[in-house]
Amino acid sequence: MSAANDTKSNSAVLLLTGIPGLEDIHLWISIPFCLMYVISIVGNSVILFIIKTDPSLHEPMYIFLSMLAITDLGLSVTTMPTILGIFLFKSREISLNACFAQLFFIHSLSYIESSVLLLMAFDRFVAICNPLRYTSILTLPKIAKMGLVCVLRAVALIFPLLFLLKQFQYCRANVLSHSYCVHQEVMKLACSDITVNSIYGLSIALLTVGLDSLLICLSYVMILRAVRSITSHLESLRVLNTCVAHLSAVLLFYTPMLGLPVIHRFGNSSSHSLQIFLGYVYLLVPPLMNPIVYSVKSKHLRVRIIKVFFK
Repeated sequence: MSAANDTKSNSAVLLLTGIPGLEDIHLWISIPFCLMYVISIVGNSVILFIIKTDPSLHEPMYIFLSMLAITDLGLSVTTMPTILGIFLFKSREISLNACFAQLFFIHSLSYIESSVLLLMAFDRFVAICNPLRYTSILTLPKIAKMGLVCVLRAVALIFPLLFLLKQFQYCRANVLSHSYCVHQEVMKLACSDITVNSIYGLSIALLTVGLDSLLICLSYVMILRAVRSITSHLESLRVLNTCVAHLSAVLLFYTPMLGLPVIHRFGNSSSHSLQIFLGYVYLLVPPLMNPIVYSVKSKHLRVRIIKVFFK
């Protein structure tokens, strides 16, 4: 077999895919991707710089926001080089080991982002439902431990997937349907039995993303109960307004995150375009929109960003 069809060694080459049927205009499509990449990098870097340099922003809510910005930066740096390589230079090839490394970081960072969104929901829950104990519950040492647990949980859950993938022999068509590597696709290239990988991958997705989203929903149910007890209509709207940015981040992240694995496992050929679309939304839109949404909705952050750029 040729190298394009034989992937039995870890030095084999996989072929990434841009947008099928639009190869002639890939160069034009690269323009919005480049803009998204630049805005994601600059936006999240500015958020981190503002929070780090302004002592008045060293509060739990902004510390969690800085965790989210770091995760989004990691996702952008991990995925955008291969995406832009395809659209700008028609560079589709990626080695099997590089593919393993990319999928490890993509899935780990995705699970970390899910955990951070859960921590941000907990922050809103404590701030609204138990404001008098807010500073005693969310201390800096506790926040640091929470962040460390998020990272360790993601790495511990994803590493076995990587170990299992490296044990397989790969002998099927080596063309991936995305511009980056994800576990659901790479495991299908194996000529071995992938039942364990499939069950384990679905299980950890349910135990992380599924559980995190359920706990976030529960926290907002309790927040709504607390808001209903507020007699002043304006005050209740003000309280709910503090959750808008976080709710936007949750919807931007979880909608494609939960939909993509379902389509991968149970979709048919007619859902291929939707699969590609959700794949790009899943990794590109949250890092792009999160800094914009939080900059617009957070008055303190917005004022300091304006001061930096229009000093």
